[in-house]
Amino acid sequence: MKRILACLLVLVGFAGLSHASESTVPLDRFQKERVTDMAALQHGAKLFVNYCLNCHAAAFMRYNRLRDIGLGDEQIKKNLLFATEKVGDLMTVSLDPKHAKEWFGAVPPDLSVVARSRASAGGSGADYLYTYLRSFYRDETRPTGWNNTVFPAVGMPHALWELQGEQRAIFTEEKDAHDPTKTQHVFKGFEISKPGKMTKAEYDLAMADLTAYMVWMAEPVQNERVRLGVWVLLFLAVFTLIAWRLNAAYWKDIK
Repeated sequence: MKRILACLLVLVGFAGLSHASESTVPLDRFQKERVTDMAALQHGAKLFVNYCLNCHAAAFMRYNRLRDIGLGDEQIKKNLLFATEKVGDLMTVSLDPKHAKEWFGAVPPDLSVVARSRASAGGSGADYLYTYLRSFYRDETRPTGWNNTVFPAVGMPHALWELQGEQRAIFTEEKDAHDPTKTQHVFKGFEISKPGKMTKAEYDLAMADLTAYMVWMAEPVQNERVRLGVWVLLFLAVFTLIAWRLNAAYWKDIK
């Protein structure tokens, strides 16, 4: 029962957070094929553990589930576990929720199903995450020194800034098309102010891998489900044909 309540609280929290973070910035399209790329998923898992799992938990995912993306227990222990974790443990964090709220203004949400919870009319949850992870920019007016065009006034600092570098957002003031007496603050793009360890292309690819992992983590059996679904539909199509012909054979003399 406690497990069910915890899950509901996580989903409610995601729903509220998603509503608060609505943005008019168009979402970039995520390459869906990366979710079936084992190398991409393994790289994404490494990025997730090293950069996301310090503050965000994935409390409905166990480390040993990473076997499904081609990692052995020794690889998991050596590359993805900290000193005290075991392969069968859940992906939890030791961050105190009280301290987290003091530092960030809110407790970092659990990321177990974030790729599914962020879907909207603007795009899929994967599109949202892929765009969000690449949209941080320097903003000295914010407590953390960072802001995000997809999630304005975000409380999260840019944990991956060393990889991406620092960029500034370019905005212009334009006349409102519906009311010429008003102006709009329109986002025009980013400009790199301090290079990071990766080039823009390398960073975009890394964020695609991280997004792919979070999409897979939200439903680890999705690839198997899709594969089985195709066979089920084929079976139903063949069975329908057989049933139709049997029905015709049974009733031919009566008609």
